[in-house]
Amino acid sequence: MPIEKIHAFFPFGRLLRLVIGLAVFVQFAVISYNHYSGYYVLENGSHFAFRLLRGTLMSTLSGFLLAYPDLFMIRMLNKRFSWPAKPVSRMLIAFVYTVVLAAAISTTITLAAHAISPYTEELSNVLINNALIYSVVNLLLMIVFEAWLYFDESRQARQFAENLQHELTQMRFELLKSQINPHFMFNSLNVLSGLLEKDTARAQQFIDEFSQIYRYVLESIEQPVASLEQEIEFMRSYLFLQQIRYGDSLSYTLNISAELLKFVLPPLSLQLVLENAIKHNIINESKPLQLEIYSEENELVVKNNLQPRISSGRSTKVGLKNLSKRYGMICRQKPSFYVDATHYIARLPLINPDSYESIDY
Repeated sequence: MPIEKIHAFFPFGRLLRLVIGLAVFVQFAVISYNHYSGYYVLENGSHFAFRLLRGTLMSTLSGFLLAYPDLFMIRMLNKRFSWPAKPVSRMLIAFVYTVVLAAAISTTITLAAHAISPYTEELSNVLINNALIYSVVNLLLMIVFEAWLYFDESRQARQFAENLQHELTQMRFELLKSQINPHFMFNSLNVLSGLLEKDTARAQQFIDEFSQIYRYVLESIEQPVASLEQEIEFMRSYLFLQQIRYGDSLSYTLNISAELLKFVLPPLSLQLVLENAIKHNIINESKPLQLEIYSEENELVVKNNLQPRISSGRSTKVGLKNLSKRYGMICRQKPSFYVDATHYIARLPLINPDSYESIDY
């Protein structure tokens, strides 16, 4: 219902306080002016209190008759004549609408009041005076609404930006923490120590690939996207280190369409999926882990045979949740992760670099 939409736009409690406060202020000002100008002299304090109470009740009713159409018009103007896009047009439309609405409502109420209890003053003068008062009040009400909503939206935008920045900072920290994995570093250094004793040439290659991995992590951690080509190069270095550790027990195949290499995805997405596969599956000579990495339409598919570690514990899936959030910041597509009878499959959307919706990191 329209009334519910308006209350969602401007809560009723806030509207009630505003209308009553404005009604008391206007009546106090009008009654005081009429008294000191001699237009309508008050007899005593009780007469003033009666006029103020009666006038406040009538003004509150009138205020609601003005407020709801005003708020409805503001919602319409926000859609078609936003302040940043069309400020002059919006100002003119709002001004004309505010005056016409106020004049129509004041005339209706004045004529109804006159029919119940005729004014002693000339009716035409009362109509004009009330129309002017209602127009000024409605202009004031519209200004208050616009200012209140503007500052409220600004506050919400700042709060949203702060929350988003906090979440981004937390995500970057978690991502960095997960990628520079202490266990991975410890295992890699152990492998390197063994290679130095047996094969110095291979040890040098190991060091080169190891440095490539951490250089890419540190360079890409602040970037919203990386090209698939960059991710594939990083993957080769990462899997080279893992194959040194696991030998022929870990193998992979790669089949990527060349036209997709310039497409983008969140950095370190591929490594996260590969790390999960290695972390949660048994890898030995009797049970080798086979990774299949290939493109399918505009998706990167990573598939591995299922042989879960019994002692690996329950996965929290924090990394996969963070990956889905990072995708949500650059596009409408989301990665998917599922298990069939024999394989675990991850599907990562590939995004055209000319059309992705980036945010400021």
